[in-house]
Amino acid sequence: MRKSVAIVGTLDSKGEEHLFLKEVIESKGYSAITIDVGTTDVYKFTPDFSVSKLIHTDKMERSQIVEAIIEKAKELILDLYHQGKIGAIISAGGGTGTFMGTSIMKILPLGIPKFMVSTVASRDMSQTIGTKDITIMHSVVDMLGLNSISRLILARAAGAVCGMMSVSSVEKKEFPRVALSLFGFVTQAAENIKSILEENNLEVVPFHANGTGGMAMEEMIEESFFDGVLDLATHELADAMFGGYCGAIGPQRLSTSESVITPRLVIPGGLDSAVLEFDNKSIPEKYKDRKIFFYDFRSAIRLTADESRILARTVVDKLNQSHNPIKILIPLRGWSEADREGDVLFDPESSQAFCETLEKSLKSDVKVVKVDYHINDREFAQEAVDIMISMIKGNG
Repeated sequence: MRKSVAIVGTLDSKGEEHLFLKEVIESKGYSAITIDVGTTDVYKFTPDFSVSKLIHTDKMERSQIVEAIIEKAKELILDLYHQGKIGAIISAGGGTGTFMGTSIMKILPLGIPKFMVSTVASRDMSQTIGTKDITIMHSVVDMLGLNSISRLILARAAGAVCGMMSVSSVEKKEFPRVALSLFGFVTQAAENIKSILEENNLEVVPFHANGTGGMAMEEMIEESFFDGVLDLATHELADAMFGGYCGAIGPQRLSTSESVITPRLVIPGGLDSAVLEFDNKSIPEKYKDRKIFFYDFRSAIRLTADESRILARTVVDKLNQSHNPIKILIPLRGWSEADREGDVLFDPESSQAFCETLEKSLKSDVKVVKVDYHINDREFAQEAVDIMISMIKGNG
């Protein structure tokens, strides 16, 4: 059975637009399932499903109705997906429609095409997209019925989602999969680790530890995508302390539920510093006495010993609650490209404060391994890979 495209929208206000999407999709040989998520049961054409009819909205305020419709629509979409009836989802809307459409799309797993045509696409979409593989297309014009421009945009969107659905999975999993977190200050380490893992027939899935990347990795760990996690760049935790560039993480970062058994090797990559948005011409007064690594429009401030102790306690609290196998690997000669003897962020006393706090408070089954290398040394990468492979095999 060929799968359909789910067309989800507020048909009371955007009925013409979604009917047009349906017509274009069907003209390309694909079937469509239409789902109305409007707050009324007034619509321009009869959909296959009207979510408002599936819930009781008596005495609800509008915001509560919207949330109830979203939750019910997610149940419906997931049920249709598990039945093998849908292979993609598309929606079009303004502020509310974008919020509802993308919220509903997020219930579908990675790889299922998710396409949103939005009048507010030029705004900050970080919360709207979150960690999901949602494609956003700017509508350019508002949605108040159809015109020559909106038809062009919507037709392209319909064609795009059909094209996306026509591509099957590129390849099946052939080798054990390892998640690898990284960011700019440990790029050399990431490249070294990746090459050695691949030499050992392991597939590497990299995540940019920029806040969203780390959270996406955690979500996929929960979904058992990986055989091992090599958490090289735990830097997001340092940025979170300062409201830094990569600090937009939630409590799930470096935390797993009880059901997760995936082994994780934790490395303090980038925990020597926090990256903030200023350059050498705009140093905030409170940081002028700090060791600072000027990178580009961002700069890294070295953590003090007291800050490192606080950070270590955060790491300890997270790891002590985990139930999966965990090891910590610490490179004694530095944790980032500027944290090396002779470089601006080098401060062994601060790093030592972190390590002492860590070792004093960690639960007994979390082993800490220290090696006399810099994080970007090839020898360090070999140590990390050896431990990771041992953990995946159940020997570590």
